[in-house]
Amino acid sequence: MSIPYLADAASATIAPFTAPHVEFGKLSPMLIVLGAATVGVLVEAFAPRAARYRLQVGLTLLALIAALIAVIALHNEPNQVIAAGAVALDGTTLFIQGTILVMSIISVLVIAERKADHGFDAFTAQGAATPGSIAERETSKAGWLTTEVYPLVLFSVGGMMLFPAANDLLTMFVALEVLSLPLYLVCGLARHRRLLSQEAALKYFLLGAFSSAFFLYGAALLYGYAGSVQLPAIATAVSAHAHGSALLYGGLALLVVGLLFKVGAAPFHMWTPDVYQGAPTPITGFMAAATKIAAFGALFRVLYVALIGSVDIWRPVLDSVAILTMIVGGVLALTQRDIKRLLAYSAVLNAGYVLIALASASAAGESSALFFLAVYGVAMIGAFGIVTLIRDPGGEATDLSRWAGLGKRSPVPAGLFTLFLLAMAGIPLTSIFDGKFAIFQAAIANGNTSLVVVAVLASALAAFFYLRVVVVMFFSEPLPDGPVIAVPSVATKSALALTAFATIAIGIAPAPLLHLANDTATLISGTR
Repeated sequence: MSIPYLADAASATIAPFTAPHVEFGKLSPMLIVLGAATVGVLVEAFAPRAARYRLQVGLTLLALIAALIAVIALHNEPNQVIAAGAVALDGTTLFIQGTILVMSIISVLVIAERKADHGFDAFTAQGAATPGSIAERETSKAGWLTTEVYPLVLFSVGGMMLFPAANDLLTMFVALEVLSLPLYLVCGLARHRRLLSQEAALKYFLLGAFSSAFFLYGAALLYGYAGSVQLPAIATAVSAHAHGSALLYGGLALLVVGLLFKVGAAPFHMWTPDVYQGAPTPITGFMAAATKIAAFGALFRVLYVALIGSVDIWRPVLDSVAILTMIVGGVLALTQRDIKRLLAYSAVLNAGYVLIALASASAAGESSALFFLAVYGVAMIGAFGIVTLIRDPGGEATDLSRWAGLGKRSPVPAGLFTLFLLAMAGIPLTSIFDGKFAIFQAAIANGNTSLVVVAVLASALAAFFYLRVVVVMFFSEPLPDGPVIAVPSVATKSALALTAFATIAIGIAPAPLLHLANDTATLISGTR
């Protein structure tokens, strides 16, 4: 006797599997970076320890430069969806990827610094060693370097490049994890103040896990609402259901919370000061620039592509978050005595400005945010690069009191740090002033005048704590036992020269970069 359902199953034809078409040439920037990261892992496994540092630094810089060239070569490609609908290739994607690669190249020059700490870099000799243990002392004495930092940075950069390019929520989630997990590791590898560094890594990991859970739960709710995780399909579902639903509201809220954590917006900023303070300073500069750009790129893509039909729902929420972020960042920065924590709250404050542009829901808002993120990232890398050079016996001298009279003892690093602080304060003829002006102009054009008023007041408040550092450096007497000013390597000198030049040059002549940002801001216009 035959069983009917078994007979039916046996006679059923199985549809042939169709391999997806993947445009490897158009994915080449990400493939170059991730491929080099994989090669870097093999270098760690097989290369002699004495040769690893030069091999890893050379491989990392070569891969980043090659990926940047690949991004430039793709700039004439029409806006399209590639990799079986998983990746969007458009002007916004290429601008953000190019910006991330430029920031990463400059950051790697600072990460590779060895002269500032008597031949050592900023990372512990052996990450698995207990802080202060015999094993740590022996590996440090032997001159070991944690060169696996470089493939970890490359993996993170690969995730950052995919994050704002993802055209569906699952790909975006994978990119989020690829960019985050290496950062959790490298944040705990500081050579000095290891316990503080490990505490920062643990906090970052735990709060990052919460943010990933929020993102994934929000993606699940939006899948239940739209029946798809692809951003255009979600946009179609939003347009077809004018009155919305609980699934839409819940998914939107959870998804945005997960992304707001990555950009460091209040009240989801709690990790920022602790992680910025505890992480190795070159990694802090890398995170402050590249990670923020990638996270805002993903936030723009989600809201402007998938959820633009519900703009009346999320715009008031973003307005409130922007105001809270600027207030929290500005007020708490006033109370800081640690330079790295001060710059962390400055990063929170500046995230509020980008949220103003995002809430404008216009092409002008998008282009102004792209411009601002690029120039802001350059200034932050330069500022943290200076912090790595101000040394006490136990590491960087980050307490503000230790910087007293620095301008009289070492006018060049103090002058460069002043330049970056004045740029963050929005002083005219600096690049960030032009970025703020573009954001305020876009907000006023869309009727968000109240946000601009709050932003201007927050900028005035920020000028106070920025100038306080300048006063301490130039109008206080030098300490008799003041910190040592390290003489940096050629790599760090090049990074500082590039960041200072860009801060001034773009401030004086912002038109080329502004035009590029205007030409590539395509998300809101529907040309995706």
